[in-house]
Amino acid sequence: MESLNNIKELFKKKSSGEHHKFGTFGGVFTPDVLTILGVIMFLRLGWVVGNAGLLGAIAIILMAKVITICTGMSMSSITTNIKIGPGGPYSIISKSLGLEAGGSIGIPFYVSQSLSAALYIIGFTEGWLMIFPDHSSILVSLITAAVLFIISYSGTKNAIKVQYIIFVIIILSILSFLFIQAEPVDKITLIGNFEDANFWHVFAIFFPAVTGIMAGANLSGDLINPRKSIPLGTLAAIGFTLLIYLLMAYISAKFITPDELRTNQMFMVKYSFWGPLVIAGILAATFSSALGSLIGAPRILQALAVQGTIPFSTLFDKLSSNHEPRNAIIFTAAIILVALVLGDLNALATLITLFFLITYGMLNLVVFIQQSMKIISFRPTFKISRIIPFIGALGSFLVMLLVSPIFSLLAIITIIILYTWLSKKGLTTESGDIRGGMFLVLAEVASRIAARFPRHQ
Repeated sequence: MESLNNIKELFKKKSSGEHHKFGTFGGVFTPDVLTILGVIMFLRLGWVVGNAGLLGAIAIILMAKVITICTGMSMSSITTNIKIGPGGPYSIISKSLGLEAGGSIGIPFYVSQSLSAALYIIGFTEGWLMIFPDHSSILVSLITAAVLFIISYSGTKNAIKVQYIIFVIIILSILSFLFIQAEPVDKITLIGNFEDANFWHVFAIFFPAVTGIMAGANLSGDLINPRKSIPLGTLAAIGFTLLIYLLMAYISAKFITPDELRTNQMFMVKYSFWGPLVIAGILAATFSSALGSLIGAPRILQALAVQGTIPFSTLFDKLSSNHEPRNAIIFTAAIILVALVLGDLNALATLITLFFLITYGMLNLVVFIQQSMKIISFRPTFKISRIIPFIGALGSFLVMLLVSPIFSLLAIITIIILYTWLSKKGLTTESGDIRGGMFLVLAEVASRIAARFPRHQ
């Protein structure tokens, strides 16, 4: 009788939809790596080496990675100090600087994630048309979007399984290129002539190739142990992709002339051990990046809705029986569909990059403020030097200016408007934030300064 009850209980649990959670490899490392290793690695890294030379390319890669390493370490530090809820960076900023600051960053970050998915789909379509030039581009884009929607709507568990397959394809395509079928050049070009663009322009084009470190953090509500998985998975993904970029830059400079690197964006297909595998890698990279955005963006929207930060919050804060934000997934898919139908998204690509940079900068700034003010509640188990978040924040804002001063100003104005609007809503949260501690520290400093002066009689 007892065994019969146990069987009934087992079926009851399955029918109610058990929330499947993920570990470090499946929930953070794999999504991060697949989002970082996008189409730029396949189609633009060679162009970077061709213009900058080997040492110039290494300098660009390292400078870009310094910002993401600092951001990854800052995020790792803060995730070991507070309980991270759904929404990743939105949750971190909200619990640190309040819902107004979190929302003013989270809303543009959500839109950027959604539009990024559309950009990745367009990238997938361009790769597909290289193989099948007679196919309709809009039809390929819409079918790809539909497949991505079905995978993400069916559940994160299925999406992660698909990402494992994509991970294998991308790694095999990289290995195919590393076993290059070409003779070494007479002399490796260490410093290039920057014939197509100057150093900072080349840097700006390459920088999106290192973004994607938030893909795992966006799934914070779906992780078994976010405090452990986010630091370990994020930093491992950053280090792993750095090694891949450096290896590919070296192989490109050693075996292919700068002129061909600059003019032939399909050089990897031409010289790799098996060209079709690289084409599969290009398609897999863009598909996985789009899937990562379509998994992460709805969770940010759902987290925003839970706190009442956005209109129609009661619609988007709902979860399905297996804890999937399906209303948010449908809405995100609608945004992607509209973006695809409207066509060219290149004008928005710069703005998307800037909102990513603002999010990185704010995460670093949050840690730097708490460290500098010695706030009592900030006691992370993952301790870092104060210089790390300072470099991360400064680097993020400097790169914004390098990419586009005008779009940077537009992005900042957008955030100020959102912050003002959210401040008028009177948002409250039970968990509180660090602002009370900040003002308490300031009050203590002010009282000590005031004590030095004689009192007025």
